[in-house]
Amino acid sequence: MTTTNFVRLLALLLCAGGITQAQDKKLLGYTDSAALKQLNLEKQFDQQLSSTHIGETIRSLSAQPHHIGSARGKAVAEDILQRFKSYGWDAEIVTYQVLFPTPKERVVELKSPTTYKALLKEPALKEDASSGQEGQLPTYNAWSADGDVEGELVYVNYGLPEDYEYLDRAGINVKGKIVIAKYGRSWRGSKPKVAQEHGAAGCIIYSDPKDDGYYNGDVYPKGAFKNEYGVQRGSVMDIVIYPGDPLTPNAGATANAQRLDRLQAPNLLKIPVLPISYHDATPLLKALEGPVAPEEWRGALPFTYHIGGGKARVHLKLAFDWQIRPCYNVIAKMKGSEQPDQWVIRGNHHDAWVNGAADPISGLSSLLEEAKAIGELHKQGYQPRRTLVYCAWDGEEPGLLGSTEWVEDHAAELKEKAVAYINSDNNGRGFLNASGSHALETLVNEVARDITDPQTQVSILARKQAADVLKAATPKAKKEKLAKQGIAIGAMGSGSDYSSFLQHLGVPSLDYGFGGEDAGGEYHSIYDSFDDYSRFKDPSFTYGVVLAQTAGHTALRLADAVNLPFDFRKLYETVNGYVNELTELAASLRESTAIDNQLIRERKYQLTTDTAKHLLPPAQKSEVPYLDFSPLQNALIGLDTATVALSAKKNGNGAVVNKALYQAEQQLLSEKGLPARAWYKHTLYAPGFYTGYGVKTIPGVREAIEQRRWTEAQEQISVAAEAIKRLSAYLNRVARG
Repeated sequence: MTTTNFVRLLALLLCAGGITQAQDKKLLGYTDSAALKQLNLEKQFDQQLSSTHIGETIRSLSAQPHHIGSARGKAVAEDILQRFKSYGWDAEIVTYQVLFPTPKERVVELKSPTTYKALLKEPALKEDASSGQEGQLPTYNAWSADGDVEGELVYVNYGLPEDYEYLDRAGINVKGKIVIAKYGRSWRGSKPKVAQEHGAAGCIIYSDPKDDGYYNGDVYPKGAFKNEYGVQRGSVMDIVIYPGDPLTPNAGATANAQRLDRLQAPNLLKIPVLPISYHDATPLLKALEGPVAPEEWRGALPFTYHIGGGKARVHLKLAFDWQIRPCYNVIAKMKGSEQPDQWVIRGNHHDAWVNGAADPISGLSSLLEEAKAIGELHKQGYQPRRTLVYCAWDGEEPGLLGSTEWVEDHAAELKEKAVAYINSDNNGRGFLNASGSHALETLVNEVARDITDPQTQVSILARKQAADVLKAATPKAKKEKLAKQGIAIGAMGSGSDYSSFLQHLGVPSLDYGFGGEDAGGEYHSIYDSFDDYSRFKDPSFTYGVVLAQTAGHTALRLADAVNLPFDFRKLYETVNGYVNELTELAASLRESTAIDNQLIRERKYQLTTDTAKHLLPPAQKSEVPYLDFSPLQNALIGLDTATVALSAKKNGNGAVVNKALYQAEQQLLSEKGLPARAWYKHTLYAPGFYTGYGVKTIPGVREAIEQRRWTEAQEQISVAAEAIKRLSAYLNRVARG
């Protein structure tokens, strides 16, 4: 779409009333006079924000590699500490002792039918000043097992469960073999996890240029996309079991903490896994024989993709040091004037795989700019009603280590005091991305309504809604988006530091970031540098200011509201939608299973499949029973009634009522946790068992249906219904009180 057409759509949205640039700015939780005062405070806050200073912060903190446990990592934490103190905050470094392995040996060799030894190295570039520095972590996947294996190579597409179903049909078994999978379509840790479940001896992951390279645009340094030597480092810890230090689940990793035997940790792999570039992947993939890969499996490398089953053999050898290392969280506080024991928490991590200009320093620089601006207001006499807690986490990249250990260490206190947690991570040019607790959706819309997008000069809310309209797949969906007041925020999966707050403790949480016009291939590589960021991500650093405004306004409104701005009607509407999705999922799966089984019985696959491909028909699947969703549906009736009553209540300004509001989310926790992963206790939001970062809503029910565990699905319907009933009864008490 051209810029002119995009602006016309924005004007249509504004004129049609889809989003109004309201002159009368109402703020949830504020009287009209208090709202005017708060908006004036936010204007003063905005005047303290500087895109130039944000750019300088990104340049400074990403100047050298600074992974967890490194000398530079400690120096970055100390730099952040001094910044907070200079801004007038009470700050300290809180240190944990966590396991973090780095490589001692990495070998990938093609042994036959030809030979090739992988480079496993990203070259320095003259156009990227930091790309040749000392102290870079090598290309690897943290939490791979040690291993020295050799075996036949098999290409498994993206390494998803359904890819292995296709391999079964093709008569290809990966047991004892080494698989090679593409990055994409699922979290990286899911790929070796599924390979391990199918008996593979090892796993190699590469970035195909169709997903992350020249197919998408010019490669770095000419353009933003991944060049042939770029590699995505990253954790393959099974964070869907639990994140944080794998040796100290449910407890802070203090110096004297009791630790599991590493080989018994349930969230660590048993097979070796390594990421490689598409330069190193090319000779491996070219050596494959066997069936030609299906069309949807083919990438953009200039040869025919085969699955394997021939003479291609690979040697994979990995060894790690498995050391306990210090993890430096920086915690800064500004004490509240009236409710000091109610905390509004803001966080972004500071550790990086290498230099990390985008991930995480772009987000961290905005957080620090917020802290600087609030500090300036404080020097002029401002004091928040509630305590502000600003956090710079260490060890996020290997598996949310710093934030998880701090949350586990302070769990009881956080359940009492934490009003909300506001997260960010990497940031770039483009559109608002917001996800989190849906009782905060109205707050997010009000904040976004009041912030101007620097490129279009309309609100970031209007721009986001325009993007949502254009992405809608059908005319009906586009019409619904056009008519919608505001935007729906997303549900939280995992992959950043909000996970332990929301999904373990039930602390209301939000995650903010901007993007969509900052695509590239630098992620977790040595090329995530200031040179790359300042050319391709946010050259003017203006979206760093917009992120600081968005997160900063949110923190200030939560800190200063007389009545906390929770809107549980939005939560009801969202959960009602989730339950409708579940009933439709079950009905659709029942119908598709019946049809597929009929096609198999009537030999339709055999009659239409090219006999030269020797592709077996899919296996028949058990019929889908009729699940009883009435417990959930009845629970929703109660939630509807309770949220209407609460919305009608004129809340007093007592700290007791506000505490009841922010603790309400805890009613949605299940004491037993989710099936097979008890650390995750939230009944509405969790990372998917096979999607990792990607969210599953009402996960106990949804995943049981998707994985065809019918008894468990019915049990989890009752568990989710009981959680909703608890919340309804709780909100009724608040409304009456």
